[in-house]
Amino acid sequence: MKLPVPRTFQQLLFASTLFVLICEGKSQAPAPAVAAPDKVVLKDGRSQNVKVVRVIGSDVELQVGTATAKLPLANIGRIEMEPPVEFVAASAALNSGDYAKALVGLKPLVDKFRGLPADWAQQAAAMIGDAYLGLNDAAKATAAFDDFQKAYPGQSTMQGDVAAARVAVAKKDFATAKSKLEAVTAKALTEVPVPKTVASTYSQAFFLSGQVKEAEGDLPGALQDYLRTVTVFSADATAVDGAQKKADALRLAAKGRNEKVVAP
Repeated sequence: MKLPVPRTFQQLLFASTLFVLICEGKSQAPAPAVAAPDKVVLKDGRSQNVKVVRVIGSDVELQVGTATAKLPLANIGRIEMEPPVEFVAASAALNSGDYAKALVGLKPLVDKFRGLPADWAQQAAAMIGDAYLGLNDAAKATAAFDDFQKAYPGQSTMQGDVAAARVAVAKKDFATAKSKLEAVTAKALTEVPVPKTVASTYSQAFFLSGQVKEAEGDLPGALQDYLRTVTVFSADATAVDGAQKKADALRLAAKGRNEKVVAP
């Protein structure tokens, strides 16, 4: 017996796990049952294992077996997906200070998955701005962070505030950055253990907060936030690496002045 191909993605997504595909009037044998590596979770809570292929405009292209379908990004709550090898390599390049190499890996990856509601995809979009900051190109960094905000307009207030703080720090508008971060860092200190869904956001927030406090001359407070990033809110490897370097540089500069900076 042949089953008709579901006409909508919701039918495809939540129908039987057995699919018989019809292509140009000819049937194909279903692909062997293999657990898909990615999971799509809709905003109503339903979920399904799939293979995320790419983002096309406002849709994400997904594969189930040998069938492909598109689903509006607006319908998706989140996507659980292991970071691609390109992301891992770009992260390593960024952490090692090879910002040009990081950009080479990040740009095509972000172009392919722009707007995808997966943790690594959001990090990749933000890391482009970090790479430009590392190259001392504040204008391109600001443009990259602006693009990040456009790609993820529907994210939580905390994620949006941290993204806005990134832009403000790139522009050296530390007052605005501080106003965006204060509520985020205050909430983070009340959540132990840290929820996985916001762990990276908190990590980035404390790293940025340290930079704000350092710019304001609050060196003990800056050191405290850098150390919190390294030891407590350490989910984002890029933030951790940056915070460690900032903390080391802050201590070294204080030593050169025959001073000592101690976290409160």
